[in-house]
Amino acid sequence: MKRILLATVFVLSAVGPITLRAQALPSDALDKIVAVVDEDVILQSELDRTTDSVFKQYRSRGGELPPVDIVRKQVLERLINQRVQMSRAEQTGIVVSDADIDSAVERIAQQNNLDVSQMRQSLIRDGFSFEEFRASLREELLIQRLRARFVQSRVGVTDTEVENFLSNTMQSGEIRLAHILIGLPESPTPEQVETARAKADKIRVDIVAGKLSFADAAIRYSETPQALEGGDLGWRRYDQIPSAFSEIVATMKKGDISQPIRGPNGFHMINFADARVESTVMVKEFKARHIVIKPSELLSEDKARERIDALRKRIVGGADFAELARQYSEDTTTANLGGDLGWFRSEQYGSAIDKQMAILKDGELSEPFRTDLGWHIVLRENERTMDRTKETRREQARETLVNRKAEEEYDKFVREIRSEAYIENRLTG
Repeated sequence: MKRILLATVFVLSAVGPITLRAQALPSDALDKIVAVVDEDVILQSELDRTTDSVFKQYRSRGGELPPVDIVRKQVLERLINQRVQMSRAEQTGIVVSDADIDSAVERIAQQNNLDVSQMRQSLIRDGFSFEEFRASLREELLIQRLRARFVQSRVGVTDTEVENFLSNTMQSGEIRLAHILIGLPESPTPEQVETARAKADKIRVDIVAGKLSFADAAIRYSETPQALEGGDLGWRRYDQIPSAFSEIVATMKKGDISQPIRGPNGFHMINFADARVESTVMVKEFKARHIVIKPSELLSEDKARERIDALRKRIVGGADFAELARQYSEDTTTANLGGDLGWFRSEQYGSAIDKQMAILKDGELSEPFRTDLGWHIVLRENERTMDRTKETRREQARETLVNRKAEEEYDKFVREIRSEAYIENRLTG
């Protein structure tokens, strides 16, 4: 089974049995409380179980394993942040239903080329209960929705910002960066700043001297959500690099490690891990028409199906599709256009339409099919492949600006709600 990745700390992978238990605490300590977050608690058993999952990732990648106590500390910090966000999500009335979780489970199964039953069995073989998996999904969805609500209310991007961004972004392609943060408290004293600077300098010297890798240093010392992944920020376009680092990165080449960079929350170090050239974006597009009949209180499901069947028979018999769409289609957006959907990309109108475009040839009429909107028939008219590099770059630029603002603002937001929460870390005191 491919790795099933959750955006939170729960990362499940099929890499053999868990073997960290020999290094864990004795059984009589498994259920002691290791942290209190407002009215919630984090148990030793949860901490150990999550730490085990993280170590499974390291083993799957090979290389030297980091010290257990370092990883456990990082995992607990992540769990605390997770609890703080979940608490705020629930306080603001955000709800995740069983149906939402079912949809997420199906989506993850599809991404891993499995059905839900196969994924359930794979999780069980790897030592995870399906109930634990669903619980972790609920937590992740709560946090995603909190972030989405926060971003929607506080983050916006104008067309002018997009144009300025594109005109100032000269480099194309993608870069892979890794990141270490040596954190500072709010309003640090000069002594705290100097201590953090000296620590960052020492870490960089040790990395350059080969005493430890950048990834090992990130796991041991970094105070970012990516610390447990060795500080890896993944592949990003040059325009996705955080603005605080973009000028420094522009002067670096593959393999370079930056000097410590002072930021508002501490000292940062950047590793330029790799780069690759951006390719032209060629997009397959389709042209089609459709007719929709919607079931309602006045038109039952069966009657709606009968009506769409009758319309299809008339078209097969020679009736004009566009004329029937104008007369009978209940899609108010396209009915006056003879059902014309125009040229569209895959996923623009949903998976049901995409499936028909894949099945049909130009000029062919679909069988009736059901979507949330109602009963459809669709006539595929044409197909083309277009260079959409410029349009894609505009979309990516807008997405980058939103994500950049969101990342900076949401990070501040998490620090704010964490400072307002009651937190007792019993692992470190």
